[in-house]
Amino acid sequence: MKKIILASGSPRRKELLEQIGVKFEIQKAEGEERITSVVPEEVVKELSMQKAEEVAWRCDGDLIIGADTVVAVKGQILGKPKDKEDALRMLRLLQGTEHQVITGVTVLLKETGKMVSFAEVTKVHVYPMTEEQMERYIDTGEPMDKAGAYGIQGKFAAYVSGIEGDYNNVVGLPVGRLYQEVLNAGIDLRNYT
Repeated sequence: MKKIILASGSPRRKELLEQIGVKFEIQKAEGEERITSVVPEEVVKELSMQKAEEVAWRCDGDLIIGADTVVAVKGQILGKPKDKEDALRMLRLLQGTEHQVITGVTVLLKETGKMVSFAEVTKVHVYPMTEEQMERYIDTGEPMDKAGAYGIQGKFAAYVSGIEGDYNNVVGLPVGRLYQEVLNAGIDLRNYT
């Protein structure tokens, strides 16, 4: 029996993979992130590869999926906020403008040594927000564990005026593209157990 491992503790990524009928186990990557690029697409691919490789060394899975998501606005990469003040700084940058959500995905096939890696980009447009609205949103606690300090699938949806691209990518994992990229490499994720 072949086993898929998701190298992420994200409940959103877990839900998205389950949604498309993939059976997998979770082994959260815990290593230190090393970034050597400033280009958002390269950063997320690099980080997703690090996560997949770290987990591949310490688990018995046959196929390992690593993913990393960042938000980029005006050339600046936004990860998860450190604290409430950092979340407020991020929301001030995002409100009333457009930004990109970029998720890097790396799939390692231990048996063959094959690797699939890509970055998916989705544009998100945000309505203008008042300081009070931003502070009230931060007080919900929702932004604290999310890149760019917001979750599109939660209360922040009230401030999203539109998106261009894959909604699931903004949630945390572009499952459609993931499935198709791996299928193009000759593997149906739904056939693993």
